[in-house]
Amino acid sequence: MANTLTNLIPDLYAALDIVSRELVGMIPAVTMDAQVTRAAIGQVVRIPLTAAPTASDAVPAVTPPNDGDQTIGNTTVTISKSRRAAVRWTGEEQRALDNNGPGYRSILQNQFAQAMRVLTNEIETDLAALYTRASRAYGTAGTTPFGTGGDYSDAAQVRKILVDNGAPVSDLQLVLNTQAGATIRGKQAQVQMVGDQSLLRQGVLLDMHGFTMRESAQIKNVTKGTGASYTTTAAGFAVGTTSIPLITGTGAILAGDIVTFAGDTNKYMVATGISAPGTLVLAAPGLRQAIPAAATAVTVGNSFTANLAFSRGSILLAARAPTLPAEGDMATDRMMITDPKSNLSFEVSVYPQYLQVLYDVRLAWGVACIKPENLAVLLG
Repeated sequence: MANTLTNLIPDLYAALDIVSRELVGMIPAVTMDAQVTRAAIGQVVRIPLTAAPTASDAVPAVTPPNDGDQTIGNTTVTISKSRRAAVRWTGEEQRALDNNGPGYRSILQNQFAQAMRVLTNEIETDLAALYTRASRAYGTAGTTPFGTGGDYSDAAQVRKILVDNGAPVSDLQLVLNTQAGATIRGKQAQVQMVGDQSLLRQGVLLDMHGFTMRESAQIKNVTKGTGASYTTTAAGFAVGTTSIPLITGTGAILAGDIVTFAGDTNKYMVATGISAPGTLVLAAPGLRQAIPAAATAVTVGNSFTANLAFSRGSILLAARAPTLPAEGDMATDRMMITDPKSNLSFEVSVYPQYLQVLYDVRLAWGVACIKPENLAVLLG
């Protein structure tokens, strides 16, 4: 047929170039396993994890020590979504646009861009939703961070959470919503402070306190639960405890809500909520300050924007081409197009139909937070 994917390669790559300029901050910030191998919904993808080697004294000897073996572990991500975005044209539509019109190919290029954008934004949304797995939070709910000129305390304090939890500091990421990005550009662009004109002149977010700064259009606005007037039991709870029984109180404390305990300024993320008196579960690593052996008041924080600070290895994204029957399907042509900036590989297939043609853009993926201790929320 005339419209094979080989002929459309320039349009597909031009579309990718458009997509790569979208405000996608989570995808390039996380650990990604993006391959052209196929995967089905429910399939488990194993991601290898290496451990630190054991150090020992360097002692002179005839031969080197007989050691160095390691057991390579792994963690899993389940492919939870297999999604598609379709573009269909009839021959009459193609001819009409090519005769005294804008041209079929130019519109098709934009349609491919929009199809890839839809799938990319869905992945970005899934990654941003992992805020519910964060360990703790810093900042004031409802107040955009970095609002005081020349003051970078917000980044410093959220970094402190990660460092206190033992997160590696070699590859830290801070992904903000566009409001926080605008505030940084408006309040923190003093050349004498940052020693660089790129923030002031081009609006480029500069690395801050070891964080690679990014923006995402999919950062979540979180509405808090209705929980109020809860207290802990009088049992007392040690540092590191995650399960906290609550008595009295009404309403729901939701997973992803932020709670504080009287006498403790730490803001804890709720991993498992309650709708009535019961056991509240905090995200790892749990309490940073012991709760005394007395009924202690619990306060549910206000609604907030969940800007995310994390080490790259704490969040995983597995992306694959969707699975096919062993016999194949009706597509006459298909190819994988890999975005060099995000490393996402989209499968594009062409299905000739009666007097029309369907182009199918597909991707399967799964996301997981494997290290809640290394993920924190910067409140906005």
